[in-house]
Amino acid sequence: MNWKPTPARPLYWLLFSVLLSACKTQDVFPTLTLVVSSANVRDDGGSTRIIVRLNGPVSSPLTVPLSFSGTAVLNQHYSLSANEITVNAGVDSGFITITTIASTDTSAKQIIVSLGDIQNVLIQSQNTALVNLVSATADRDGDGIPDIDDDCPDDPGPAENNGCPWLGLLINEVLYDPAADAAGDANGDGVRDPLADEFVELFNSNPALNISGYTLSDASMVRHTFPVGTIVPSNGVIVVFGGGNPTGSFGGAIVQTATEGQLNLNNAGDVLTLRNNQGNVVAVFDINGLSGNPDEAYTRNPDITGGFVRHSTIPAANGRLFSPGVKVNGTNF
Repeated sequence: MNWKPTPARPLYWLLFSVLLSACKTQDVFPTLTLVVSSANVRDDGGSTRIIVRLNGPVSSPLTVPLSFSGTAVLNQHYSLSANEITVNAGVDSGFITITTIASTDTSAKQIIVSLGDIQNVLIQSQNTALVNLVSATADRDGDGIPDIDDDCPDDPGPAENNGCPWLGLLINEVLYDPAADAAGDANGDGVRDPLADEFVELFNSNPALNISGYTLSDASMVRHTFPVGTIVPSNGVIVVFGGGNPTGSFGGAIVQTATEGQLNLNNAGDVLTLRNNQGNVVAVFDINGLSGNPDEAYTRNPDITGGFVRHSTIPAANGRLFSPGVKVNGTNF
């Protein structure tokens, strides 16, 4: 029997073509992201930019309307270079500037910037951005450093440490059980070794510190003696690997290998002790009670001030098993 198309089939293909065309048209809409260059701005003439970024240059000018609300009052607490952002043809971003106006009212205020109605654009992120107006003179912890310039506004500390208290020489990360495959190559020399890839990361929350003669010990013996001339800068990092040939930048940290050829930390339970050159205990890391075979490092979360947790469980680690010399998220200290 000869097959003949029914009248419904041309109609079906016509509808399919229309839908396919619509999907293709939708796919070419640019995506837009709203960001702020600095979320905290001094209230005495500080400035920040409200920026829109697209996933590619636009072929014709794009106008992005904005609206402003919040506890800060326009033209009383801040001014605008414009109330809309223009992205010119051939580029993929544009911005306006918010500038604060000094006043006698130093209370905390906020500007909420919202996207207006934009046609033929896909919003990639939230459609609002927040700007906090911070008093240029407020000093909550009374350490003489204005909160806007104070990295620790609720804890008094010296200016040379950006307003944060000195915390001493800290153990920040320890890898005592490298993963069994190439993923365990923490020292980056291309060879996974259960002893050579162990490491200890120390952070110096002091002024520059000479740790010549300091030691690292496990429960059995001294495993590493810091050689003469080992000076860790203020807020600097030093990493001691069990051995091997550490390869990489490690965030600019000082890198050494254990003077006894290994750290030899016992997975089933051990105590790592840092002592100064008088033999006094400076810091301790106790493996007892932790996972016997974690296949990854234990690190403070947040770095420096937090408790020890398994590295990969921290969202900022993005699955990484360790981060010798750098923060959990991979950035430099």
